[in-house]
Amino acid sequence: MGMTHHQIEESPPDAALDAIRDEGAPQSAQRDLEMPTAHEIYVQVARNGRHELDRSARALAISGLAGGMMMGLTPLAMSIVHALLGDGKAATFIAYLLYPIGFIAVIVGRAQLFTENTLYPVALVLAERKHVGKTLRLWGIVLASNLGGAFFFACLAVKTAALKPAYVDAMAKLGVEAVNVSASHAFWSAVIGGWMIALVAWLVSGSHSITGSVMLIWLLAFVVGIGHFAHSIATSGEILAAVLHHQVPVIAYLRWLWPAVLGNICGGVLLVTLLEYGQVKGD
Repeated sequence: MGMTHHQIEESPPDAALDAIRDEGAPQSAQRDLEMPTAHEIYVQVARNGRHELDRSARALAISGLAGGMMMGLTPLAMSIVHALLGDGKAATFIAYLLYPIGFIAVIVGRAQLFTENTLYPVALVLAERKHVGKTLRLWGIVLASNLGGAFFFACLAVKTAALKPAYVDAMAKLGVEAVNVSASHAFWSAVIGGWMIALVAWLVSGSHSITGSVMLIWLLAFVVGIGHFAHSIATSGEILAAVLHHQVPVIAYLRWLWPAVLGNICGGVLLVTLLEYGQVKGD
């Protein structure tokens, strides 16, 4: 490879990213391609990570709060379908067709989502061998604010007259089903969920259009939903609704949350970011 670890450390901010880009196909050849190369996507992803790391704690928290609330669209849409159509196989399939709606709103709307940040800042960390502290700060702020947004959504859904009682009951039922799993199942399920949502972030970074991005988000998030793979933020909305509806104890939610968060981190970092970095550096 063209740069040593020492050279990366002492390079100006974007030098390591430029080196990754330059190690790919020649620029003239790249311009002739309709699709970006893995090198080009990685450079874009890492630069997105730099932007996120440079944001203030207040901006991250507000964006994360908005992201957590937007993710409430997922359990909201599903609970409405179940309340109207019942719990049969056809109704369940239709409900999961709407599962990606929260992800679409958050990702296209550029709000903060914790599982996306297992890709962007980590890509920068791997490229430049620094920013670990800033990345942990980012994770802490975004995770806490995402969960806060999910809680606010659950309060709106359960503790106000915004929703029909049938919708609230259906949402709480989704939460009960999601939380009643072992810690081992929650972790490994979340590994797959984190892998797929980080992969969404990677693919969207290489997409040329909003329409293409929406289709990518919908396809992969649909698999996350219908496969019942744990997502620490999306699934929190329905579980917290069940907690506020007195169907699930708080301790049960916490027992589910920590393996779900760890699994999402492992899936995103190890199965997407690290592998894509290896692919780029190995070319």
